[in-house]
Amino acid sequence: MENAKAEFAKRLHKALETAGVPAKPAVLEREFNQRYWGKPITLYGVRRWLLGESIPTHDKLLCLAEWLGVEPAVLRYGDEVPKAVRARRKTWDEGIGYQEREIFELFLKLPVPQRKVAREVIVALARANGVMPLAGTD
Repeated sequence: MENAKAEFAKRLHKALETAGVPAKPAVLEREFNQRYWGKPITLYGVRRWLLGESIPTHDKLLCLAEWLGVEPAVLRYGDEVPKAVRARRKTWDEGIGYQEREIFELFLKLPVPQRKVAREVIVALARANGVMPLAGTD
């Protein structure tokens, strides 16, 4: 977790620099509190963000991200998570034709017990063809 806090601090410094905001606790405290409608953050709290000692709560992170013009997930986790999500989505979108999409839509309209049966059939077919099922499908 300590590494996550340090990495967040690096991303916060970079976002502040990109936005033209000095990475100084007093500046960050003042500017943040002007935009945040919850309980104001203290100078000590902001200092802890900048030093990698803590990570802001979700609501504060959203405020920071909006103010600095950064995606919240990128500010919190870095570029790798959104890139991986986009890559997986692209693979999914490119690999599925209209007939498969139609089947998925029909599947989603089935009652839950029938979905379970359809899922079990698909998993059995995948195993029979040497395709390992995804985690959690056993």
